Amino acid sequence: MDSGQFTWAIVATALVVFMTPGIALFYGGMVKAKSVISMMMLSFGAMGVVGMLWVLYGFGMSAIPDAEDGSFPGFQFAGNPFTEHFALAGYDSFTLISAAYGATFAIATTALVSGAIADRAKFGSWLIFAALWSTLVYFPVAGWVWGAGGWVFDLGEILGLDVSTIDYAGGTAVHINSAAAALALALVLGKRIHFAKGVSKPHNVPLTLIGVGILFFGWFGFNAGAEGTFGLLGPDNADAGEIILNTLVAGCAGIVGWVLVEQLKEGKATAVGAGSGAIAGLVAITPACAALDPGWALLLGLIAGALCALAIELKYKLGFDDSLDVVGIHGVGGFLGCWYLGFFAQGTGLFTGGDLSQLVVQIIASVGVAAYSFAVTWILGFAIEKTMGFRVKNEDEIAGIDTVHHEEAYALTD
Repeated sequence: MDSGQFTWAIVATALVVFMTPGIALFYGGMVKAKSVISMMMLSFGAMGVVGMLWVLYGFGMSAIPDAEDGSFPGFQFAGNPFTEHFALAGYDSFTLISAAYGATFAIATTALVSGAIADRAKFGSWLIFAALWSTLVYFPVAGWVWGAGGWVFDLGEILGLDVSTIDYAGGTAVHINSAAAALALALVLGKRIHFAKGVSKPHNVPLTLIGVGILFFGWFGFNAGAEGTFGLLGPDNADAGEIILNTLVAGCAGIVGWVLVEQLKEGKATAVGAGSGAIAGLVAITPACAALDPGWALLLGLIAGALCALAIELKYKLGFDDSLDVVGIHGVGGFLGCWYLGFFAQGTGLFTGGDLSQLVVQIIASVGVAAYSFAVTWILGFAIEKTMGFRVKNEDEIAGIDTVHHEEAYALTD
């Protein structure tokens, strides 16, 4: 790694670290004023727990090696978490910066899940869940998607196809994974006491938009970090410019797609909608940023913004309380980005020189990860709820969970 790559590695890692406080602000502004500290603490709690576990054994679990004995590929659950270099002792700088970069993804993915249980989750129970979920779900799934011996990574070979699964920066490993977990937790914890359309409104829209700005800023490290740091797509980082441009234009188009739907449905566009549209576009481009021409990235962002704006209404019709629309934005946007590649991926999409093979592997990979994440999360959430309890008392929920933390987000004095 030369000095330029090393510098970018540090910058990209810092950018993605900054995304978790961005999640905290994005989520914090959307809950009620007396729950904002609790909401933000879920993100920072995930940062503390998952960051430590990644260094101890998560990096080892996510490093699934390719089969060296000629055996059928793709069926290792995880890498060895207790290698001779336990806790990353003795590795060179290149490996250590890779581990640090990977840790930021693990932290942010876990923090995303918390949006589904806003206003009603115990902090201590969340920490236990974050430790178990990252260990049993995120660490192995990251290995499946990005490890040379993971079943998602090897899916094309397993099926005898001439394509590989495309998930450059985490459509399955991050967004679909977290959304499936969010849905499971929302079902386990149940609905908020006053769950109905229009009852819960963001208490601080500027706080949410600051979070959106931080996330948009950090997303360039999220999507372009691996390419610029490790030259994953070539020794000269030839695709870094395409990744940056695609990330930008998809996020911008997502804003337009979302506010157009709002204008048509409600007769007005909202600031929260614009911010949510940016996130929707960025979610959708995450798996596809290195495999689309910019025009197709723009179209993807538009579709993502519009589709996610419609999808967030489903929770009222289907009766599950996904407080901050993790399923509607990260789930729908993640699936859209992954499946869109089946049609428009450079050289392998159905309409860009390929056949249905790319779509087949994208669907199987995304659905497989979602099913695994949902099942394990439901078991973990149910076990925690029935033992130590996951949901706060009704009176604490009504009063605002910040009372449990004995802190106030807005302490006004005479």
